[in-house]
Amino acid sequence: MNFLPPEFADFVAPEADRCLFLTDWLQAHSISYSLIQIDNSKHIFINFPSACYDPMFRIKTLLIHYDRAPDSPGANDNSAAIFQVLAFLERLKECRYPHNLRIIFTDGEEMGGMNGVSEQGAFGIASRFKKLGITNDDIIAIDSCGRGDVLVISSTGRKNSGSVAFNRRLDNLYERTLKLASEVSPGKWVTLPVPYSDNAAFIASGIPAVAVTVLPKEEASTLMRNLQKNKNLEKELLTHTVTSSDMLPLTWRFMHTKFDATESLTEESFVLMAKFLEKIAADKTLV
Repeated sequence: MNFLPPEFADFVAPEADRCLFLTDWLQAHSISYSLIQIDNSKHIFINFPSACYDPMFRIKTLLIHYDRAPDSPGANDNSAAIFQVLAFLERLKECRYPHNLRIIFTDGEEMGGMNGVSEQGAFGIASRFKKLGITNDDIIAIDSCGRGDVLVISSTGRKNSGSVAFNRRLDNLYERTLKLASEVSPGKWVTLPVPYSDNAAFIASGIPAVAVTVLPKEEASTLMRNLQKNKNLEKELLTHTVTSSDMLPLTWRFMHTKFDATESLTEESFVLMAKFLEKIAADKTLV
């Protein structure tokens, strides 16, 4: 696995203090951050200079959860995305144009589950955003992006019974994210109902958000066929009530288990995500 930095093994080790690892890494690489505790979660906000922002264009907020399920290495969910974004932060040091990015490493994504999104750590961030009137960002959750070669933009949330204005804003964000995916990976991107990530907390708070993940081509194609055959599968996916694990991509079956290990990751996903993150940084949408 020579495409992974040596410290990846430390991050997925059973005893790792992942918050401390990240803050130590950021300090060592001279990247400014703020550690903000909301309820029981510790979130890491990257502090960019004011020159990185142009008020003419929308701000893009990336959410990348660093916590993991108990008793799982969490290599794909969500360590891979963490390291993809850390490498991205290093490249952003050389950025010579305003990128309008907010980057937040979130805690407590795994606390949602069957208890509902109000238990997620990101729900506290969404509530803080709403209180401060920060409701017009492009919110993108980056989750489980270390295995495969197909960009997957989640369609989850688009069938919610929100207000007309909310649905319009979510559809707009969704369509623009699809456009970015098609430009980065022509012919190798899909849209699928992905079980909620940190975007769930924002949607529940009335703030549009989408999630981005990656799957191997064969798994994405099989899931699309299964969704066409079984009209109840989308609902079952989102409510975690799928009765046959064979209906799920192998990548998703690995999650929250010992099989979500470093050996399951693929180099092509890191190359793909590097391009996608660069595309997000360069994207400019008028406010």
